[in-house]
Amino acid sequence: MTQLTRRIGGAELEVIVADITTLGVDAIVNAANSSLLGGGGVDGAIHDAAGPELLAECRTLGGCPTGDAKITKGYRLPARHVIHAVGPVWHGGSRGEADSLRSCYRRALELSQANRLNSLAFSAISTGVYRFPADQAAKIAVHTTIEALPAAPLVTHVIFCCFSETSAALHTDVLARYGSPCA
Repeated sequence: MTQLTRRIGGAELEVIVADITTLGVDAIVNAANSSLLGGGGVDGAIHDAAGPELLAECRTLGGCPTGDAKITKGYRLPARHVIHAVGPVWHGGSRGEADSLRSCYRRALELSQANRLNSLAFSAISTGVYRFPADQAAKIAVHTTIEALPAAPLVTHVIFCCFSETSAALHTDVLARYGSPCA
C-alpha cells in the first residue's frame, strides 16, 4: 500500500509498506551484513526468496565493508538485481554511524546508475538488529537519496519499502517536505 508518492526532478519517490522480496523492480537494496552471506531479518528473507544461487554469487564477492554496497543478480526474486548495502551497527552515534548510513544510500544509487537500472527499492537499512534509531535513519534515507539523485539520472523510480506502518510514517513525514505530489 502506497503511503506517499512525490516527484523530485526526473524521479518518482514512493513510500510503501510491503515485503521487499515481492517487488518487481530493477533492484532491491538489501540491508546486508559485511559477509554478504545472509543473516536474519530482511537479509535472510532476501536470501531465502532468491534461492541458493544468490549465496553462491555472494561467496565470490569477498564481503563488503560498512558503508559500501555490492550488486548481484536477483535470481528467483521478481527484482533483477540485489544491491547489498552494509549499514552500520548503532553505537550511540559517536562512531560515524550517520556517515556510514549515508554512504549506503549513495553507493546504492551509484551502482544503479553504473548498471543502467531505472527502479530500486530500499529497505530501512540498519534499523533492525543493528538498532539505528528509525527516525534518524528515515531522515538520512530520504535526504541522502534526494541529494544523490542528480548523479543518477537513469534512476526514475525509488521506493522506500518499509516493513511496518511505523517505519512508513517516519519516511512519509520526511518525504512530504519535498517535491510535488504525483497524480
